Amino acid sequence: MAEGARVALPYPEVAVVERETLEEQSEAVAEALAARPIVVGGCCCTHVGAARGLARRVDRLGVVWIDAHGDLNTPETSPSGNQWGMPFRMILDSGDARAEDVALVGARSLDPPEVAFMEANGIDDSLDRALAGVDATYLALDLDVLDPSEADVLIPEPDGPSADEVEAVLRGVSRRSAIAGMGVTGFLATERNTALAVRMLAAAGFR
Repeated sequence: MAEGARVALPYPEVAVVERETLEEQSEAVAEALAARPIVVGGCCCTHVGAARGLARRVDRLGVVWIDAHGDLNTPETSPSGNQWGMPFRMILDSGDARAEDVALVGARSLDPPEVAFMEANGIDDSLDRALAGVDATYLALDLDVLDPSEADVLIPEPDGPSADEVEAVLRGVSRRSAIAGMGVTGFLATERNTALAVRMLAAAGFR
């Protein structure tokens, strides 16, 4: 995970964050964000700090979570206890984004409590619903959303979308909302993934 966070991308680097706890990391990321940040992390916990910082800049932050997994567990519901299965829920429970302003796209490995939470809170993959009233949107992209044939990731899940299909989602978000920032996580530091991350960022309007 740490190696994935250090992949070289052709964008100016403004901060490297390494902290002992997730709370310390999240606050450091929130404080270090550039005007329109790209955040690269090992696991999706990186998105917690990014969403926190961006939520301080707008009244309503939309979040489009593009991931093979829901990341909607809590310590009480998680089968594994791993924090990387909880960051989307952390963002919602903290109030940095509202359930009506988020979408979960590409998920195909969900635990029963995550499904129940989504149903109770009206969370689905609709961009039109999620982005209708937001001021700006944060894109949280875990490359494991892609089919394993297309990317080298930490937790591969079969039967995912192609890179072309994910690019289309990213362009769809940028047509509907101003992009406040984007995070790319969940991948190994390989040459193929570096090119893929740049391609996905370009689809969202980062040049």
